[in-house]
Amino acid sequence: MFPQIALAQRPTKSQRERVLIAPDTLTVPPRTLPSSDSLFAKQDTLIKLDSAKIMPTSDIQTDILYFAEDSIITDFTENKVYLYKKAWFEYGEMKLEADRIVIDWKNSELYATGVTDSLGAVTGNPFFTDRGTSYEIRKEMRYNFKTQKAIIKDVVTEQQDGVLRGETIKKTEDGSIYLDHGYYTTCKLTTPHWHISSNKIKAIPGKQVVSGPFNLYFNGIPTPLGLPFGLIPDTPEEKASGVVFPTWGKENTRGIFLQDLGYYFAFNDYIHARVTGDIYSKGGWGLKSQAIYTKRYRFNGGFNVDFQKFKSPETELNPVDYNTFRVQWNHTPVSRGTSRFSASVNAGSTSYFNNVASQNNFTNNVTADLNSNISYSKTFSGTPFSMSANFRHSQSVQTGEVRLDLPTVAVNMNRQSPFKNLKFEPLKTLNVAWNFNMQNTISNRIQQQFGVNNPEIGTGPEIVDFTLENMSLLLKNANNGARNTIPISSNFTLFNYFTGTASVNYNELWYLQRINYYYNPTEERVDRIVEDGFNRVGFYNSSFSMNTNFYGYYNFKPGSKMQTIRHHIAPTFAFNYTPDFSDPSYGYYQRVQVDSTGRTQLFSRHQGFVYSGAPLGESRALSIGIRNVLEAKILNLKDSTTENATKKIPLLESFNINTAYNFAADSFKLSPFSISARTSFFERKLSVNLTSSIDPYAVQETSLESGSSSFRRVNQFAWTAGQGIGKIRSASMNMNMSINPRSGQTPGEVRDELTQDFLERGGVMDEFAQNEINRIVSDPSQYIDWDIPWNVSLGYNLSYSKQINNQENITQTMNVSGDLSLSEKWKINFNTGFDFQAAAITQTMIGISRDLHCWQMNVSWVPFGKFTSYSIDIRVKSSILQDLKVSRRRSFFDL
Repeated sequence: MFPQIALAQRPTKSQRERVLIAPDTLTVPPRTLPSSDSLFAKQDTLIKLDSAKIMPTSDIQTDILYFAEDSIITDFTENKVYLYKKAWFEYGEMKLEADRIVIDWKNSELYATGVTDSLGAVTGNPFFTDRGTSYEIRKEMRYNFKTQKAIIKDVVTEQQDGVLRGETIKKTEDGSIYLDHGYYTTCKLTTPHWHISSNKIKAIPGKQVVSGPFNLYFNGIPTPLGLPFGLIPDTPEEKASGVVFPTWGKENTRGIFLQDLGYYFAFNDYIHARVTGDIYSKGGWGLKSQAIYTKRYRFNGGFNVDFQKFKSPETELNPVDYNTFRVQWNHTPVSRGTSRFSASVNAGSTSYFNNVASQNNFTNNVTADLNSNISYSKTFSGTPFSMSANFRHSQSVQTGEVRLDLPTVAVNMNRQSPFKNLKFEPLKTLNVAWNFNMQNTISNRIQQQFGVNNPEIGTGPEIVDFTLENMSLLLKNANNGARNTIPISSNFTLFNYFTGTASVNYNELWYLQRINYYYNPTEERVDRIVEDGFNRVGFYNSSFSMNTNFYGYYNFKPGSKMQTIRHHIAPTFAFNYTPDFSDPSYGYYQRVQVDSTGRTQLFSRHQGFVYSGAPLGESRALSIGIRNVLEAKILNLKDSTTENATKKIPLLESFNINTAYNFAADSFKLSPFSISARTSFFERKLSVNLTSSIDPYAVQETSLESGSSSFRRVNQFAWTAGQGIGKIRSASMNMNMSINPRSGQTPGEVRDELTQDFLERGGVMDEFAQNEINRIVSDPSQYIDWDIPWNVSLGYNLSYSKQINNQENITQTMNVSGDLSLSEKWKINFNTGFDFQAAAITQTMIGISRDLHCWQMNVSWVPFGKFTSYSIDIRVKSSILQDLKVSRRRSFFDL
């Protein structure tokens, strides 16, 4: 029996106990002692001598709160308090919950454990929280709330994305924990699918989890996989630096390899970098550097460099020898002020995509062009002027042609209305603007000086290697010039129903060179000489257009599902006039003899220049265009909230016919008819686009002595020659359909959905997360939505062309992509196509994904083609263990 027992009342709901301050042995006892008490006198003397009047303080720095639902028992002899059933103890940021808690005031310790009932079941095991870290205790714990040290038996605690469990845990004052016979896993199940087991594990909050020798377990079964030590980051993503573990494998051509071995540098909150390397046993290596940077409210961007070198002496029959690289840089500013600088650079060797395969995104391997643009723009406040400068780069992987614009400068004046205060509408709406462009272009497509009229003998433009050795030649053939454009226009209303627009455009080109042509009788060809010196080319054109709108309605009988059909017709008439600037008085063209018969031909003296030259020939053309839109209003049977609810559906989204008639031409005055149509079906799930070109002139066939026939286009309309309304020279049809239970999502909606899902899972949205989400949106094959049971995208393209000699060419291609959930955990995704002309299947990819709860398995197979490959990845879902995986890859190098 205890000397004294205090029984707590049983409240109907949990309530807080009053604040209890432990006895402070340093304070003066509250009793009064006689003056003869020497201890009191001595103590009083010390107090009087303390001129600073410093009050003694306790080791307990804040209030202590505790509560128990069943009973609170106090032992004054041992200075202990016993709490029973749903008890809790709070001290600062620490909180302990258990069915049995013992408070030892004398030693400032807590002891907590569960309670065993008559059947041997344990209930109310301790649950301990300290500074945001929670510990689920299966047996007991002892904690010193002054030193904040603890000894815990059989505990589970969560560290970022992972779970730690140990037989015995020691917690230190700084929050570090030491585990004896513990394991680590990212699987949150009671019996995890996998875990790392080690005799010794140390967790340093905010830094890392370190273990001694460990083994990898699957479903409780030990495997031979393991390492002498383990290092798992437990750091906020924006501050984590560490080793990047490689991917290993074997290829027939390049041998055994290690890829992406390196280190990740988190320099600070603004700059992160990753440096990795590749090495191959048969003589190849690679080096990659990836960096991202950001400054809040100012800018963000990234810079990547990839260099690959391979030379194998073991492949003499099919030698592989290349040095290739790729550079990527993107810089995006936050709009502020009157100036803006941005960059998007994608450059590299033309052989990069032919030798370096992307296992995760094979579409990169068939990229035909590389393009870059670095731009700077500024608006001058208080003026109508603005300027911009662009450094552009374009590169064709297939042809090897490279073009650099260094730079392109533009100065623009916004439209000004000098007569806006007048009442006369044509003058009131008159506006004038000015645009100035200057461009300097360097290209490895070199124009030859001789034989400009005979490219068949190889004297046309030639592509040379874009190397430092050829740089002097490239600079010598640089193409530069400037262009001034002054557009003047006015809008006004005609006859109440028509809108008229009159405009005049003046262009003036400035060059530092021009071409002089002469006939070379010895070679029977036309050669050219470049003449240096400033010269200008001025030309203009004028136009007048008029358009209006017609609407027609057809109403159905009441009660019909189809309510109304509306037909919208928008005709446009325009007249354009351009003088003949080939007149010798302008000096823009030169008439030169081209053969020994004395035949002559006009050549532009600025042919091939950056802005070309003045247009050739007079034009007095009438352009006619008719646009049609057909829509229907039907009853919306799905809307039960509104009576007689209707919705609009497109019957024909557009049907356009365009042509022109040039009164100044000596022949073939009527231009071909251009016809296009666009519509959609099944609530816009299927879209259809049609285009065609009809030649209105007849074709004359002449029989030759050899028995063959020749064909030529004659200046006679086809309908007058009995050849119908004309010949269809080209036609195309494009059909696209994408269907799934949640079809209709735009890339922006997908990005929002992924962002929301990421935040709901506890993620922190930063630059790294945004870049990853953008990568997934741009490459949907990297993202698997297990909630969508199926998704199919279909594309069909048909192209038809017919030459004057009646030779026809038809091409048909079909593309199919999508995914299908075989079950809740199995999903198949695919991407393929068929070329009907070649009778061959196009680039194909088949993938299988398996959701393994805390793991995910991905199988990707490209069965044929240039980039034949397969890969199998079994990867932990946790973001901090992305390098814990089992992989086997076989690429297109395995010939």
